[in-house]
Amino acid sequence: MDAMALHRQATVADTHNDLILLVDHHDRRGERDHFAEYWLPQLRAGGVNVQVLPICVEEQFQSEGALRRTLLLIERIHELAEEHHDEVAVCLTGADVDAAVAAGRIALIIALEGAHAIGQDPRLINALARTGVRVVSLAHYGRTFLADGSGLDDSSGSRLTPQGVDVLREMERLGVVFDISHLGVNGVDEVLDVLTRPFLATHSACLEITKIHRNLGDSQLRAIAARGGVISVAAAIPMFIDPADSSAERVVDHIEHLVNVAGADHVGLGPDFIEDYFRQVFGGWPAQTPGVRDGFAPAEIERPADLPKITETMVRRGFAEADIRKILGENVLRVLREVMGRPL
Repeated sequence: MDAMALHRQATVADTHNDLILLVDHHDRRGERDHFAEYWLPQLRAGGVNVQVLPICVEEQFQSEGALRRTLLLIERIHELAEEHHDEVAVCLTGADVDAAVAAGRIALIIALEGAHAIGQDPRLINALARTGVRVVSLAHYGRTFLADGSGLDDSSGSRLTPQGVDVLREMERLGVVFDISHLGVNGVDEVLDVLTRPFLATHSACLEITKIHRNLGDSQLRAIAARGGVISVAAAIPMFIDPADSSAERVVDHIEHLVNVAGADHVGLGPDFIEDYFRQVFGGWPAQTPGVRDGFAPAEIERPADLPKITETMVRRGFAEADIRKILGENVLRVLREVMGRPL
């Protein structure tokens, strides 16, 4: 099996790339071509067909500025789609995704990483869905009005708030995909009790391999799979994969564990390409980054162009071609087609 040919023929879906933050960073310096000059070539080199674009609201905006910051970044994504309409398209439904991919364009899906913009008012999920948001997590690191993020003291309860449950149910009605990554342990359990449709862990990994609060335990992996969900591996984050060895081989260790525990129908890719942003904005990983202690080995999967290395490793380790295609994108596409509803 020719790994590169397989990668090129497959539909590749990346469920987590924070590139819009870096685009905004360059915009503010008068460099409006950063997406075209850097990210488009990277996405094409990595064979990416479907790109989920999370909006992560920085700490300084996480109060009254959250909604404004979120709307500005959403608008910028729509502008990128207009500026590069031959290359990318914002997609609202599963049919939109299929049409974009068939036309050779990269399907962009707008997501919220931590629903700071919603605040205490569940009705704002409707307004944000009208702007094109189709994937949402309720918490990032720390606490929101809707839920607690991982790493907080689970002995305090750390379940969803009543408003969080309301948002969850409204998301199901609207056809917005729930993202379980970053949610605290008890919150994950509650989501598993409440949700009836498949959902995503857009950028997670296996607790059995790497002990960090952001990773998911085997019982959670099985429960997500039982509900038709997909766990996408955060291949670009050393502290999730292995602080001492973040090679493509180690990434595939996580993929292999997921296949063994949850099944090949429930594994995807969500590398979380954030390091370029940290390098250019902060000069490196911020010291307060959760999970960073004494430093770690650099990730081998640093940018979208590195994604074929994952396929090469899976081929070398004897994964079936059908399973590789599922992991690269078909599983995520299934969830998007099933959940993403009609345009509002």
